[in-house]
Amino acid sequence: MNRTAKSVSLKVAIIVSVMSCSLAWAEPGEKASANKSVTYSKEVVRILQNRCQQCHRPGQIGPFSLLDYEHAKDWAETIKEVVAERRMPPWFADPKIGKFSNDRSLSKAEIETITSWVDAGCPKGEDRDLPKPLEFADGWFIGKPDLIVSMPQEYQVPATGTIPYQYFVIPTNWDEDRWVQSVELKPGNPAVVHHIVMFVRPADFRPGERGREGNVREEDPLGFFAAVAPGYIPPGFPKGFGKKIPKGSNIILQMHYTTNGTAQSDRSSVGLIFARDPVHTEVRTRGVFNTSFAIPPGDGNHEVKSAFRFPQDSVVLSFMPHMHLRGKDFEYEFQHPDGRSEKLLSVKWNFNWQVHYELAEPLIAPKGSRINCTAHFDNSTANKANPDPTQRITWGDQTWDEMMIGYINYFVQKSNGKEAVSGTE
Repeated sequence: MNRTAKSVSLKVAIIVSVMSCSLAWAEPGEKASANKSVTYSKEVVRILQNRCQQCHRPGQIGPFSLLDYEHAKDWAETIKEVVAERRMPPWFADPKIGKFSNDRSLSKAEIETITSWVDAGCPKGEDRDLPKPLEFADGWFIGKPDLIVSMPQEYQVPATGTIPYQYFVIPTNWDEDRWVQSVELKPGNPAVVHHIVMFVRPADFRPGERGREGNVREEDPLGFFAAVAPGYIPPGFPKGFGKKIPKGSNIILQMHYTTNGTAQSDRSSVGLIFARDPVHTEVRTRGVFNTSFAIPPGDGNHEVKSAFRFPQDSVVLSFMPHMHLRGKDFEYEFQHPDGRSEKLLSVKWNFNWQVHYELAEPLIAPKGSRINCTAHFDNSTANKANPDPTQRITWGDQTWDEMMIGYINYFVQKSNGKEAVSGTE
């Protein structure tokens, strides 16, 4: 593997990847001038476009729209508070560890600009200074899909009770492989859909069966294709990269429903944007997981570890940790084949905002290197989200259970036309 040539070309490809809310309007060192009159039309709207409007618009996860001046003015005090406290935009990575192309955190200058605007009474400024409004596909974060497929029928969600994961098979009936550039899973009824996981399976595979790829579960290393969870923003891939749906495959949706006191129905969908250009690199998703932990009652800092060893030269593109309500923090570490190690990502866990972290520069992972994950859980009374600190908690599907998964997006260098996929420890 010519790592120098590969890494240079790959860095260029990844850096130009368009990630949601990742554009920077101001350099970190810039400051809003105290003598300058900050207006919505000149300064503030551009921050909102680059940082906020993808989520804060009708049909998306933001609780109110920020597409126009009137809405921004109505919510100005709230905006000032949440950006000053860095609660918004949601970004939980330790800034001292790693660099990420989709970093949504505001610069100091951006925070000062918003604060100055609100303190000045939210002046609008001149309409002639307004930028062109952003264009969004109605109802879709990734843009208008090339293809939308849905569950074959509605699922009736009862008013009360616990619902095991439900699986729905969507045949593709394609006679050729299709390469996917972006994918978005869209809950039909967000009030009762907690999360969706999409798998891609051969036509003769059925949910729950055990075969070459194991059970259909979140830690399955081969079939996992995409997911949506609270606060998740779907990523895309740069030109030349994508995920493959082989001809004749079935799309399987794993649905996690939660009851809310009223009987309801759901029919969720998948939006697919296919690659316009030839795809030279297949991206895979791997869950670096641990299912054998047990968190004692009242333990406020229980540690759980997992690891994945790369069986072939690989390249890591991004991370997404996953835990439930007792999650406290999550860390990724890279261990070189010679034993040297370095931290890649450290996040404070927020169950309501399950964020995807895209590396600014791809990580070259030689054969024998490892991704080590360390998570801490708070099962004490100090955790206000804790459903019951008196219980011993183990791995489980429901929100009041726990999970420990460090997802990675990566690709494997081929050797003799084959790719290795084992390596979880």
